[in-house]
Parts: sequence; C-alpha cells; structure tokens
Amino acid sequence: QDINASMTNSTVTNKPPVTLRLVVPASQCGSLIGKGGSKIKEIRESTGAQVQVAGDMLPNSTERAVTISGTPDAIIQCVKQICVVMLESPPKGATIPYRPKPASAPIIFAGGQAFTIQGQYAIPHPDLTKLHQLAMQHPPFTPLGQTTPGFPGLDATTPTSSHELTIPNDLIGCIIGRQGSKINEIRQMSGAQIKIANATEGSAERQVTITGSPANISLAQYLINAR
Repeated sequence: QDINASMTNSTVTNKPPVTLRLVVPASQCGSLIGKGGSKIKEIRESTGAQVQVAGDMLPNSTERAVTISGTPDAIIQCVKQICVVMLESPPKGATIPYRPKPASAPIIFAGGQAFTIQGQYAIPHPDLTKLHQLAMQHPPFTPLGQTTPGFPGLDATTPTSSHELTIPNDLIGCIIGRQGSKINEIRQMSGAQIKIANATEGSAERQVTITGSPANISLAQYLINAR
C-alpha cells in the first residue's frame, strides 16, 4: 500500500516501465518456470509483467537471475506470486549465494601463504592459507619428488577419512565441468579422491564422496562450494 501510494502521489506523469532483477536459488527456478513454462506463462498473463529466468547460474554461485519489468502495479503483483511459488517450493540442497565480485582468480601458494591473483596484484587469501598450513603440518612428509599434487610434502599415507555431500542434479555439471575438467582440477588442487555417484531414478540429488586427510577434504569442499 505504501508503494502504491508513493506511485500515485508521484509527480512523474509519464511513468516508464520498472525493471527489477531478483536473485533466486537455481533449485527453485524449475518451480517458477513450471512444466513446459506453464507457471511463468501464468504469472505473465495474470500480472501483465514480463518475467525472464536466466538460463545460466550467476558466477561462482548456485543462483540464477530473474528479471521482471512492467508497471509498478504489475511488478508488485508479480513479486507476490513469485514469493508464493518460493514458499511452496523451498530450495533443495545447499545454496551458494552470488557475490558480485568473487575472488575467481588463480590461486598460488608461496611462503606458506595462499594468494589469489587479481590484475597485477597477489591478494592474500586467509581461508586457503589456513588449509594449506594445516596440510603442511601432517607428518610424515614424502621424499622430494613424491608429493601429492596441490600440497607439496603432504604424504598419501596420512590417515584418511571420507565425507559425503549431496548435490542437486542441476548443479552437478558445474562441478564436473566439460569432459571432467573441473572435477579433475579440484582433485589435483586438493589432493583428495572425489567420487560422484550415478544418477538414481526419481532422485533430484547426486551423492559425492570425498576421501583424504582432513585438510584434503576441507580444501575439496571449499573448491566445490566455490563453483
């Protein structure tokens, strides 16, 4: 009502269409679109607003952009209907929020610290530094030339454990990458073994098993979430 009142009392005589961009968990976008686009078509027709759901997820997140445009009244009704859909269909699995300027730069380890490369500068990365230092503290160390990829000096015989994650089917491709390029990169950087279970009929999630030392597992989890 406050929004409607402010629009009614506005001195702008020729109001241009309003455009909003919402950030929605990808696991809820299917419900928003509906089978064969039925739900999004219904929202468009009943509110008069234009609604578009981005095909790709926003960088380093599990969220997608939803763009709404139309008159103020249409926008208000459209947002209400989108909220109803989101309340009726909660997100599945973990949601990695979109951050407009993520540190999606190459990572290097030097002098016991981790750095991300941004432009011409190396920016210290405290979270990865802690994981790197933890990995370096695990004895015994392997002889020179027999180090685990990603962490020089981390012995493959260090006691290992396993950790399981569940990843929504529609996000698994972001982790595997084209021809397995991303999952292989995560394996090399973390030194952990990562196995992705085959899709189960009727299940919307895939099981991911990470095996290695606590440091390996922590870094692998970090790198998976960063996708």
